[in-house]
Amino acid sequence: MKKRAFFLSMIFSVLIAGCSSSGDSADEGVVLRVCNWEEYIDLGDWDEEETIDLESGDIIGENALYEDFEEWYYETYGEHVKVEYSCFGTNEELYNMLTLGDEFDLVCPSDYMFMKLMTEDKLTAFSDGFFDEDIPENYYVRNVSPFIREKFDDHEIGGERWSEYAAAYMWGVTGFLYDPEKVDAEKMNSWNALCDPELKRQITIKDNVRDAYFPALAGLKREHLTDPAFIADPDYAALLESEMNDNSEETVDAALGWLQAAKDNAYSFETDSGKADIVSGKVLANVQWSGDAVYAMDQAEEDGFLLAYSVPEECTNLWFDGWVMLKDGVGADEKKQKAAEAFVNFISRPDNAVRNMYYIGYTSSISGGTDGDAVFEYAEWTYGAEDDEEEPEEYDLSWFFDRGEDEEYMIETSEDQITRQLFAQYPTPEVMERSSIMCYFDDEANARINHMWINVRCFNLERIPMFWRMMIALAILGAVAAFSAYRLHKKRSGR
Repeated sequence: MKKRAFFLSMIFSVLIAGCSSSGDSADEGVVLRVCNWEEYIDLGDWDEEETIDLESGDIIGENALYEDFEEWYYETYGEHVKVEYSCFGTNEELYNMLTLGDEFDLVCPSDYMFMKLMTEDKLTAFSDGFFDEDIPENYYVRNVSPFIREKFDDHEIGGERWSEYAAAYMWGVTGFLYDPEKVDAEKMNSWNALCDPELKRQITIKDNVRDAYFPALAGLKREHLTDPAFIADPDYAALLESEMNDNSEETVDAALGWLQAAKDNAYSFETDSGKADIVSGKVLANVQWSGDAVYAMDQAEEDGFLLAYSVPEECTNLWFDGWVMLKDGVGADEKKQKAAEAFVNFISRPDNAVRNMYYIGYTSSISGGTDGDAVFEYAEWTYGAEDDEEEPEEYDLSWFFDRGEDEEYMIETSEDQITRQLFAQYPTPEVMERSSIMCYFDDEANARINHMWINVRCFNLERIPMFWRMMIALAILGAVAAFSAYRLHKKRSGR
């Protein structure tokens, strides 16, 4: 029995060794730690009827996109990679996670946060090979929209271009989502609608300083920003960006007053509940990111009514989320950097960009072109007019898709899409001309603006009349004196 047991144990050991040997490549593979926004990548598990049947081929998400990446990476490079995928809820939460010691290789913050990380020298630049358009697997550099590529090339932090450190993922603008049956569309043409008494307790504003400060600046500067002479200036784009990044003490003080008025007028400050509030009818309008606006319009349509989207005529905030590699993660590890850059390329393949757009509702920075027109085909598939549409409208998407190949990127769509989902996902060229990026503020400006925001959201002593300020101060002093007397009496009485 002992000999037999020994023999069996030897066989078992050989089998285990064989299994270990066959899995050596997996054990030696790269672990890629990716952190992204919640619900911000295709997680698969689509129903068969959700198949997107495009001219270039059918698209369906069966597995999570990062799981498909693992398989693609092995098939492409003959090396194993394991993605450890996690999520964050806000840019500040991500930054706190990094500050507290969480280690990631690849993360996807918004523009101002990756600017902050660049300023703090926490990022690893993409390799030269990442930008080589002749490498078949470099989907990002070949397929990113020329419009967005230009923005990332033209913007710098400390003399270094965004494009050296960040790869655009999703993008959008900000505007008003509203009920066109109950709100005059003309009101939604200005950010000052947030202070309109006719919308008192029927409109919401975003509960973060940057998405609140931008409308405040636009509302305060409305007369100047809509002046035809200002708009006609040859340097209009640069001048607009300068105006929308104004953080002088005078301007911040004025923004405080404007936002206090907006707070008094609004139904609430909100981060994510605005979509549900407007669909349920609690409010009639809210400040909304374009991607969330698309989601809310889809939900409302399912409930049997239509919502619309408007971009105020002063200007709109053009924002981006982008992939960046962290020094504390990737560091000088060439295998990790190779895997991280490959991940960005894989999700930038046009068919995968379509999967992400369908699943999360936001607009991909990928336009396609060299690797096919799947993204444009998807826009047509989603928003193209029905065959029986009597008078379809032509909608120009050339500003986003055009690569100088003399192709027309026009969609024939229904009239209502001019103010709805298509407009939110791909605004008109006129809207994009008045779009502006809000950049990262330095420490001094941040402190000033954050102090203003605390006064808006919490308590602003300066808004209380002097008489009542004195009464409050006296009451506090009286309470402190009474407590001190009580403590002294208690001590003397030995209790």
